[in-house]
Amino acid sequence: MSSSNGDASIVDVRTLPPAQRHQKIFQLVNELVVGRAFILVNDHDPKPLYYQLEAEYPKQFSWKYLESGPTVWRVEIGKLAKAA
Repeated sequence: MSSSNGDASIVDVRTLPPAQRHQKIFQLVNELVVGRAFILVNDHDPKPLYYQLEAEYPKQFSWKYLESGPTVWRVEIGKLAKAA
């Protein structure tokens, strides 16, 4: 599911059942070290995930679209700060 791409690992959640995807992504965000990132690969726009992360980790992560569909979305998610 993951491979290395420079400084950011690639996490392709398309192979996971939809019910397990957010759990896996939140696990990865929790494990991220400040200044590190991973690239999320998904089969739909993960914008709802952005709002969930912002609610859980306000101003603690970065979100950058690298590819925006129509069949593949790639988003770089990085850790900006530690939880208060």
